[in-house]
Formats: sequence, structure tokens, C-alpha cells
Amino acid sequence: MEKNSIHQFKVKDASGKEVSLADYKGKALLIVNTASQCGFTPQLDDMEKLYEEFKEDGFEVLAFPSNDFAGQEPLDGEAIQQFCVMKYNAQYPIFEKTVVKGKDASPLFKFLSDKKLNGKVSSKPKWNFYKYLVDKEGRVVDYYYSITNPTSSKIKRSIKKILAD
Repeated sequence: MEKNSIHQFKVKDASGKEVSLADYKGKALLIVNTASQCGFTPQLDDMEKLYEEFKEDGFEVLAFPSNDFAGQEPLDGEAIQQFCVMKYNAQYPIFEKTVVKGKDASPLFKFLSDKKLNGKVSSKPKWNFYKYLVDKEGRVVDYYYSITNPTSSKIKRSIKKILAD
């Protein structure tokens, strides 16, 4: 397994089932730390629109709910999944609540936010809906602040570039 790839990690989905990120080899990914009670929560709908636009081309959105910022994710497990599906029709994978910053950050988010580990990006999530773009080989390509909408032309251009390679 490549050291500078997210494919080395295993995570748990919203129901607690282990998922290997190696299952996403060959796909472009937008990994987002989400929260159900945040001012940016409507981005869940935009994440679904982005997913729908590019999923046939080999693109996935991976949502990692987090309660790290102002306690804005009070829900747990399948309740988070139900919220995202019922309110925003989310069809992309939603994982279990995850710590995304600090010394207790999950191994995946430590990797995503540390250039020494991923070889490209040094930027820790500063709020909910921080986004990391990952290429087909599992390498971190870029990151976007919470204020950057998932359907922004900037993110779409980057996804198209990855999918064309």
C-alpha cells in the first residue's frame, strides 16, 4: 500500500461496519467533515448535486460527521445518516462520527492535514465542511475552506482534471 495514499486507511461507516478506503481506488474523492447543526449544513445538498453530476465518471463524496466545532453534530451513527438522507437526499457514503483535529484526530484526518504524511497539503480543518480533494491513486491534491461551496467552479474544474487523467 502506498504510504502517501488514503488507501492505507480503514474507517467505519455510519452503522459501524469497517470500510477500507482501498475500495475507492481509481475514483476521485471529495472528503468532507460535516455537521448537522452548522450554518454550512445546506452544503449536504450541494455535495449530493456534485456527487450526482460526477458519480458515473468515477467520483465519490465521502462525508465524515464531526462534533469538533462548537458541538454542531449532536447526532450519532445511523441518526446522522437518516438526517442526511431524509433532509438532503444524500446518496453518498456517510461514515461514523470522527475526530478531525487535534491530538485525537483520526489517522485519516491526521494524514489529510499533514504534508509530512500526505506529501502535498498542510491544512487542518478549521471548521465543519472543510474539504479535501483526493485523486484516483488516493493522493491528496487540494483542500478547500468551509466557505467554498462543493458545486463551485473551482472544485468542479479540479474534479474534471482528475477524472480526465
